[in-house]
Amino acid sequence: MVAAGIRALIEPSCHVIGIVADGRMLLAEAERLQPDVIVMEVLLPLLNGLDAARQLTKLAPKCGLMFLTVQESSRMVADAFKVGASAYLLKRSPASELGQAISAVQRGDYFLTALLTRTVMATNWTSPTEATVGASVSSLTPRQREVLQLIAEGRGTKEVATMLNIAVKTVEFHKFRIMDHLNLHSTVALTRHAIAEGLVSP
Repeated sequence: MVAAGIRALIEPSCHVIGIVADGRMLLAEAERLQPDVIVMEVLLPLLNGLDAARQLTKLAPKCGLMFLTVQESSRMVADAFKVGASAYLLKRSPASELGQAISAVQRGDYFLTALLTRTVMATNWTSPTEATVGASVSSLTPRQREVLQLIAEGRGTKEVATMLNIAVKTVEFHKFRIMDHLNLHSTVALTRHAIAEGLVSP
């Protein structure tokens, strides 16, 4: 329903060539279709939007990336632009901003919703607390973040191994390293941390 609503807002000025339901499907379709602009959520299942964006810069290097999300933290905004996004909107942003953002991305410019401008400008990026929180997940390897997200989404070790085309023992090794790195001691703790970090939705 959300995708249909967004499509209705975009189509008067743009041609929508595809809609996908998760981060892994996004990578496959983006590589196949090579769109001019991708409008995406941060909280995508199977592969979150930030990690998908990191891969999209290689799979579809000419594509402009923009986030339309519920995630409002200034740290998430910063992370989005760091991984290659050109625009960041909230799902409660004025509808008029969607077209403005797409146009900005197509021109090679940047766009940030007015709802977050003051918050972002007022943020102290060197805040020790925020730096510590941000480092925990961002310092994991891409593969570790993939494993963490899938575990946090409730998928078992064998299912994760199948999805990532790796051995079960490799998944278990990654899980051990993640828990050691984050100083967490159970799957429940990993899940809570992934939710707190915005890697998966509650």
